[in-house]
Amino acid sequence: MTDPNIKWQHHSINAGNREALLGHQSAVIWFTGLSGSGKSTVANALEQALQARGKHTYLLDGDNVRHGLCADLGFSAQDRTENLRRVGAVAGLMVDAGLLVLSAFISPYRSQRELVRSFVPEGKFLEVHIATPLEVCEQRDVKGLYQKARAGEISHFTGISAPYEPPVAADLLLDTSVTSLEDSVQQLLQLLADKGMLS
Repeated sequence: MTDPNIKWQHHSINAGNREALLGHQSAVIWFTGLSGSGKSTVANALEQALQARGKHTYLLDGDNVRHGLCADLGFSAQDRTENLRRVGAVAGLMVDAGLLVLSAFISPYRSQRELVRSFVPEGKFLEVHIATPLEVCEQRDVKGLYQKARAGEISHFTGISAPYEPPVAADLLLDTSVTSLEDSVQQLLQLLADKGMLS
């Protein structure tokens, strides 16, 4: 709970001013899906495509934030929720700064994703479900995490010993086992264009 003595400080420059300066709308594109589904790969490719079009971006990645912002957190349900709360708060600040924020996190529970959404102004949160099947994610297993989870070396592992709640109404659904990286990026660019975020 916020201390009642802490008040919002209102400044002369706002998100609209920053968007006008940068020449495009700000938003969070939130990539959710199982480990190994392709979230980071797709987000990275989209960021490259946006940069090539002169758009101002930042990519928040699940592993990377745990090196600094969330280095003190573990992987309990409580810590994972706090991890996403912090990321959501940072993403909200970045949206206020006028950026297109790409966020790649498993974020297995709908309540966690709704928590993140609450940090972002209405209409500026796009949920992208990377719906690659579990068996494909396991075949990739680039970090060896599924093997460890199956062996009981990792507890509460999403998709194995912990649930994943898919989005009910994602703005876009991509399955990287059947959709190429190039096609995925094109669908994402079209989504952003349709939402008026690239003008």
